[in-house]
Amino acid sequence: MRRRLGRAVVLSYAAALFLPGPGLWLSRTHSLPLGAAGALSWSTAPLLLSLVLFSAGLQVPLRALGTLLRRPIALLAGLVLHLAIPLLAIPAVAFLLRRTPDTDGGSGLVTAMILIVAMPVAAGATVWTGKGDGDQPTMVGLVLASTLLSPLTVPLVIGALVPLLSGDYADTLSRAEHTIRGAFTFVGVVLPCAAGILCRLALPAPWLSRVLRVVVPLALAGSLLLTYVNASGALSSFLARPRPLLLAAALAVAFLVCLLSFAVGRGAARLLRLDAPVASSLTLACGMNNSSAGAVLITTTLPDKPHLLLPVLAYGLLQKTAANRVVRRRPRRTAAPVPPPCAP
Repeated sequence: MRRRLGRAVVLSYAAALFLPGPGLWLSRTHSLPLGAAGALSWSTAPLLLSLVLFSAGLQVPLRALGTLLRRPIALLAGLVLHLAIPLLAIPAVAFLLRRTPDTDGGSGLVTAMILIVAMPVAAGATVWTGKGDGDQPTMVGLVLASTLLSPLTVPLVIGALVPLLSGDYADTLSRAEHTIRGAFTFVGVVLPCAAGILCRLALPAPWLSRVLRVVVPLALAGSLLLTYVNASGALSSFLARPRPLLLAAALAVAFLVCLLSFAVGRGAARLLRLDAPVASSLTLACGMNNSSAGAVLITTTLPDKPHLLLPVLAYGLLQKTAANRVVRRRPRRTAAPVPPPCAP
């Protein structure tokens, strides 16, 4: 599955296009009756996200994580770039969209992209790091640090980019800002990863090896299922009311932002002369944002505009495609030459 992760992602989108029903059902909130105690509400997407992060934490050697803290160049660079990229990319996109005949000057698409690029580093980036043998401690550190700082960084990014919008979209982003200030990022991202690290500490080596053989494949499957659930919600609204021009604009905007994000990350890694595994993780962290969280915010704050999920879907597909290219560029280990047989 690791070797064919890129193809599996494309199949997840294809399944969402031709069979969105199960994905739409999974995207809803369900209740589990508990008798006299009432009912327990649960949603599939946060559970899958927790599984991916738990697996990432389970695979992090604490000694390597300590080395990351002693040499925090990649961590600090990733956090700075994660904050700077939206401030560089979104104004360029807004300038280009203002030259289009859209009645709101492209403010809808700009709003959707702001809610994507302002999010923390995607938890799924840890899966791609493992696929390319990247530096997992660096990636997990960037996921955790960007999430912990998101109550500060997200309002800062939104406040800086709100003047680019027109109409009621500025008020929409203000409501999204209050939603982000809740405990979702801590409970849904930080705690699962911390639980994985604690389990690694508590389990003896034989048990840890067995748990890894079970959890890691489950996390890969969970990441693909999460992709399918999110894509089902976006594509169902588009199929109900096709808008080809909007789809073309969403693809163009998502492509431009994704290209700039990965290019900045790759350029920074070369400038800092980072080792190949660390450079791969830094590049992925710059280009991969938690688009699932952005999709949740759009459906919550703009329930009457489901077409704005199209940029989220396009960006999610493009960032996974770009991530597949990043990990493929890693140099392959060559096998040692086989000595010639001895003469009889």
